[in-house]
Amino acid sequence: MELRSSAHTDTFARDRLPPPDQWPHLTDLGYPDRLNCGAELLDATVERLGPDRVAVRDASGVVWTYGQLRAQVDAIAYALTDRLGVQPGNRVLLRGPTTPWLAACWLAVMKAGAVAVTVLAAQRPKELATICRIAQVRYALCDARCVADLTAAGVAGLRVTEYGGEGPEDLTRLAVPGTARYPAVATAADDVALIAFTSGTTGQPKGCMHFHRDVLAIADTFSARVLRPSPDDVFAGSPPLGFTFGLGGLVIFPLRAGASAYLADWGGPDQLLGDIAAHGISVLFTAPTAYRAMLPKLGGHDVSSLRRCVSAGENLPAATWQAWQDATGLRIINGIGATELLHIFISAADDAIRPGTTGLPVPGYEARVVSAEDGTPLPDGEPGLLAVRGPTGCRYLGDARQTQYVRDGWNLTGDTYVRDPDGYFRYVARADDMIISAGYNIAGPEVEEALLRHPDVTEAAVVGRADEERGQVVVAHVVLRAGVPGDKGTVDALRAHTKTRIAPYKCPREIVFHTALPRTPTGKLQRFRLRAAGPDDARQPAQ
Repeated sequence: MELRSSAHTDTFARDRLPPPDQWPHLTDLGYPDRLNCGAELLDATVERLGPDRVAVRDASGVVWTYGQLRAQVDAIAYALTDRLGVQPGNRVLLRGPTTPWLAACWLAVMKAGAVAVTVLAAQRPKELATICRIAQVRYALCDARCVADLTAAGVAGLRVTEYGGEGPEDLTRLAVPGTARYPAVATAADDVALIAFTSGTTGQPKGCMHFHRDVLAIADTFSARVLRPSPDDVFAGSPPLGFTFGLGGLVIFPLRAGASAYLADWGGPDQLLGDIAAHGISVLFTAPTAYRAMLPKLGGHDVSSLRRCVSAGENLPAATWQAWQDATGLRIINGIGATELLHIFISAADDAIRPGTTGLPVPGYEARVVSAEDGTPLPDGEPGLLAVRGPTGCRYLGDARQTQYVRDGWNLTGDTYVRDPDGYFRYVARADDMIISAGYNIAGPEVEEALLRHPDVTEAAVVGRADEERGQVVVAHVVLRAGVPGDKGTVDALRAHTKTRIAPYKCPREIVFHTALPRTPTGKLQRFRLRAAGPDDARQPAQ
């Protein structure tokens, strides 16, 4: 695979791409050889629709039109290159809450031809130090409210520039918008634009490298072909911009469509519902957990502006999908994505939605179910590993685990799926979450689905626990509705309920009640903690 001539003077990222024979097969969408995604998302949209449309806004009252956003981005890009000395290909770490300023910094890094390493505001010094070491980061733009942990990370040679603070070297003072347009660096379409790190909850985080063409590819496939936004849409959601689900849904997709985005951090269901009404949100990106949390609170809020609701990050139970439609009339667009592929690659919208399934391959992508042993395709109806390929794919930053994720040109996502005869893909479990008990294969999400249909259950997570007699037993970790006692009577009621919906051998042998389930800052359930930890409220073994 021959790469185009790079515009990067710092070739660190390109030098650490996996060998071409370890890449996945990549679909060519016909982008030109020279392509800067920042210029395409911002400058090209201004040329197409004009500078006066609202681009971004926030709760503090900031409202930037496309023209104002471009002026601010260009000023930041000049500050990066002229004041801070950033060169094309340098890695620039971005850290802060979800705000217009963070989005503008990301766009400026793109236009300057540098490589964005956007991290979560919730990540701690040790995690930040690891990311900076792996990506050899020497520059950082950080919200003044989040700078303490970054400073505490003790990264040698890291130049941190704050924004939103009071100092004379604050970026808000270095990057005052003017009339000078910043000429975007003529990056190659396959120059690395960003390094997105996996959460690293179970080991060393992996840096996933994505090109300028990849950034546009997710907008021109899932967003354009499935979501189908219009320039009049207002996007919002709970995922942070350090999570590629949030970066796509709150920055890339609205800008590519000429729409606007309301940028704010997740502050709970009441805040999100209030924001929907106050700002006329029409396209919402969040996780199944948030949809469940909003359901009992819908009565006090106006959500009539919503027309698109997207769910990803974890499996969307059919019960949650149905309850949301019953309450709002809206059909949630379910999807599965991965940091390794940047965004969603299986989904369905409108009349194509089938509750309980993830959907169909997004146009431009292919998917199949393969054997874990030898990678051969499996017949419809038989569970196996999900394999995907399309215009985006996994390229780890100098990581030997590349050959585990990519095999024979296909990305193996680590999910167990079944392909139905009509072509729909149905989630079974994470491949490492299958529970084998007394010779039976039990998918934790199926048990969770049954538990979530009980009116007293607000959250459920099912894992296996080692057992000498059975190999593993099914353990359910449950958050109950407020006021419901976590006692034996509730355990008996939940077990009786699940037995009416799934085979008795799949029912939990133990039920553990929690006030909350452990999650990453991006909202993903941390099952490994449930496997390792005891209860925080009560453990109730089944009789």
